[in-house]
Amino acid sequence: MLDTPEAVFEALRENNERPYGLQRTVTAEELVEAAEPFDKPDILVTALMELMAAYENTGEHRKSPVVFARLLKLWEEAPGSFSEWEAHQVLWRFKWVATSLLQVPEVPLATIEGWIGRMRERYEADGHGVQPVAAMRYHLAAHTGAGTDAAYDLWATRPRTRLSDCEACETRHHALHPVRAGDDAAALEVWRPVLEGASSCSDEPQMSQAQALLPLVRSGRLDEARSHHLSGYRRVRGMTGMLDEVGLHLEFCALTRNEGRGLEILAENRPLFEAVGAPLARLGFLTGVQVLLARLVSDGHADTPVAGPPGRSWTAGELLETVRAEGDSLAAAFDARNGTTGVGDRRRARLACAPLTGEPLPLGLRTAAARAVPGSGGGGNGASGAPAALAIPEDFVELVREARRMAAQVHPGDTPLWQRIAAVAGADGYVHDDRLGPEGRLRAELVEQRAYELFGDDRETEAVAAMTEAAGLFGAARRPWDALVCRARALAWTSVPRTADDSGSGSGSDGGAGGGSAGASDAGAAVDREAIRAGLDAVLREAEELAASAAAAGVADAADAADVAEEYLTVVYFRVYAAYHEAVGELPEVSAAALERFEESVALLHSEAERLAVPHRKAGALEFTADLALRRGDPERAEGSLRAALEEVEASGRPWLGMRTRSILAQTLFAQGKYGEAVEPLHQVIALAVRHGASDFPLASVHAMLGHAASHIGDAATAVRHLSEAAARHDRSGAHDAAADMRLQLADVLTRTGRPEEAVAVLESVDADESGVLDERLHAQVRLTLGRGLRALEEHRAAAEVFLRLADTVAGWEDDPAVLTLVASEAAMSLAAADRWDAARAAYARAVDAHAKAANPPMIIRMMCEFARLTPLGERTGAEDAQEPAAGLEAALAHFAEADAVCAAVPQDTDDFSHAYESGTIHYQRARVLAAAERFADALAEAEASVAAHERDGEQGEVPRAESVRLAAVIEYNGLGRASEAMARLSAAAKRCRRHGLDEAAQILDALRADFRSRQSDR
Repeated sequence: MLDTPEAVFEALRENNERPYGLQRTVTAEELVEAAEPFDKPDILVTALMELMAAYENTGEHRKSPVVFARLLKLWEEAPGSFSEWEAHQVLWRFKWVATSLLQVPEVPLATIEGWIGRMRERYEADGHGVQPVAAMRYHLAAHTGAGTDAAYDLWATRPRTRLSDCEACETRHHALHPVRAGDDAAALEVWRPVLEGASSCSDEPQMSQAQALLPLVRSGRLDEARSHHLSGYRRVRGMTGMLDEVGLHLEFCALTRNEGRGLEILAENRPLFEAVGAPLARLGFLTGVQVLLARLVSDGHADTPVAGPPGRSWTAGELLETVRAEGDSLAAAFDARNGTTGVGDRRRARLACAPLTGEPLPLGLRTAAARAVPGSGGGGNGASGAPAALAIPEDFVELVREARRMAAQVHPGDTPLWQRIAAVAGADGYVHDDRLGPEGRLRAELVEQRAYELFGDDRETEAVAAMTEAAGLFGAARRPWDALVCRARALAWTSVPRTADDSGSGSGSDGGAGGGSAGASDAGAAVDREAIRAGLDAVLREAEELAASAAAAGVADAADAADVAEEYLTVVYFRVYAAYHEAVGELPEVSAAALERFEESVALLHSEAERLAVPHRKAGALEFTADLALRRGDPERAEGSLRAALEEVEASGRPWLGMRTRSILAQTLFAQGKYGEAVEPLHQVIALAVRHGASDFPLASVHAMLGHAASHIGDAATAVRHLSEAAARHDRSGAHDAAADMRLQLADVLTRTGRPEEAVAVLESVDADESGVLDERLHAQVRLTLGRGLRALEEHRAAAEVFLRLADTVAGWEDDPAVLTLVASEAAMSLAAADRWDAARAAYARAVDAHAKAANPPMIIRMMCEFARLTPLGERTGAEDAQEPAAGLEAALAHFAEADAVCAAVPQDTDDFSHAYESGTIHYQRARVLAAAERFADALAEAEASVAAHERDGEQGEVPRAESVRLAAVIEYNGLGRASEAMARLSAAAKRCRRHGLDEAAQILDALRADFRSRQSDR
């Protein structure tokens, strides 16, 4: 009941703790009504201040000036009812009103100018400088587009005052001035303190992050643009007070070819269509929406369903017409009010912008909406370095001849040519041209190409059948070499079925055999290896006889001799392929027989390739040798063979054949910890794939390795870029689990490099997948990492929701019940931090119950200590009323007692559990709580007990021991007034840290000791 002034004040206090939004605004309106009947103006002043702040922060600019008018009236009637802070706010909020009036086109320009004049009078009367007034005149000029430079000079040359906007907000406006003049470089230099986090406020950096997106892209600083989009958008999504900023993020998505991401943002912000209190900000939002929709419609997706104003379904085309009409009307209204074309000109300039990137800028996000927008670039999952589109001859005869030439060279760019050939030859009315030889040959080639596609899609059984069919067709067309190669390839493909853990490139040096890095260790059990060996030996004998016959008959020319050598060596190659997979199937211990067969087949391929002067087949032999050596734990030998193989590739004149070799070389360098050396060959793989149109080459794994290498050498920007690209490519190939795993790794890199908001944004995009395609365990790991990330950002309620959903998932994992203990503990801690104590206690009990069934002592102890820490004295702990200090301390100590009992119950010889560490942690946390309760003697005893416990942990206990000493010194100095004892304690601890090589810890202790000494000298 709000029937007393005290009740209204308490309600105002509670409302002030709520986040800005509809609930806070409605409550603020109700509290103004409740405050009016009392004959106490001070209550009404506070209520009106709260209501105006609610309007300001939710974009209700039409209403804000009305509230301020009431405040001014009270100021004139009862100035003593204003506290010192509220009196200052009256002057401060003159700026709010001027900005609000600017937002509404119905307010005449003369009224705004008059208000700024009134603001100047009031500031001068109270002895304040007029820099904030000059700032408002500049904002007005920038809005109308008239006299902007002169107004800027008047503002920028005046000194700041107590009533100036904060430095972060002023920095934004200083930066926007050169942006409007087309000088992005100068603007970004001005923006540096805000964008780098050195200057911030409640509105910053999120407003600057949105405004700087396109200047960053135009300047080629794509990594920074990606970063600011990921972290900045999370801070503005769904906020009616950030309409303009949401529109800028939509525009960024459209102009970086991330239309799918834009559609998701549109869906997340659908309620913003109903926000009408800030017309100018609404115009910015609608313009961003229009840029996005115009891109979709121009690409032919006018019928794509999109999220628009609530109440009906929308297509992109329908919504585009609606927002275009309203946006044009609003812009015209502002220009009519202003007497200039400034607003309309800026809007038209935004709408005229073409995409700023040739390919979609990879954002690292999973974007489900992209599936609804063909050609949208995967909603931020676009290719970086897409393979070049090779020219496809229009003349069919020329087309077939070019495809055959490329196939003979094992060129990876022949795929689109064969696809075009298949379409033409499969059409009704196709008439074969005899210049291409027998039609049966062409039909055989097309079946062979279909077999490659099937094998690439992991449809091995169908691929083998198709390749066998192609062999028969080649035989019928009197193409014996082609028939032999197809038979050898079919047998080789049968040698081992590829499985989900296949890390191979899928494109070996034969142009489609799958290379040598495919494999699963248990695949050999399903393979009739003797039959395969017998079949390949028979094919090899036929190849030898055919080659001998050709030699006896005399080949027509050198080209024919080279063709014979190539076909013969291809058959030999597949014999190695099968022997390789037999050996891989026996790993980790390869039998002597399998190893002998492999080495014999490799030796034959190497010697015959050398005899016939076919370098790329020598490279193939060396590559197989290297691959098996790497799998058997000998990366040094593998590296030598691969570097020799690359020399042979270069000698062959077919550089594209080195893509897979370089990929395996990078793996060998990884195995030796040579991450920096691995970067160059991986970049070369991508360059070769792009240059030669290798659209089938699995670059996802290459980007993943580049990301890992960059992370290891401390190049976070490159790591983020390539892990994002790897995830995007996995998305496009339908490898959802692999994509999620890449994003987990991406989030780890972002977190480790101090970018937790971006990490959370990436994980949120994965967790939002409700299609059920992700592996349950993998999705659970994503949620666990996401929940911890949200908690690190102090978004405790969101973290708790994630942990609670996860707890429901893992509760059914009978094979791993300890996971529930962990997750329930995480949920309990987040709920407590979110001040949801009833739910927190329920999760606490669930965790304790789970621990009884599947013990996880470190996690339970951590939860109990965290509960104790989060039970501050005199604060709410779930009861209706605040606890008395003694009761709060008693509750906290009870949690510590439970933690002691858990620790004591763990057997001394338990693996992965340190009694010393856990006991030391409990003592440390108890010391903190006792110190907060001003029981300093008891707190010091606990801190010293923590020091003693960590000493029992040996060398690994030195770091936590140093922290416990630091706490003990703080308690001793601040709580007990024993300065000399505290400084002596710190000095001894610092010396000990240096003896153990802990220089950073020693510096911390020394700095505290110096602080204590300085404070003593000032007394």
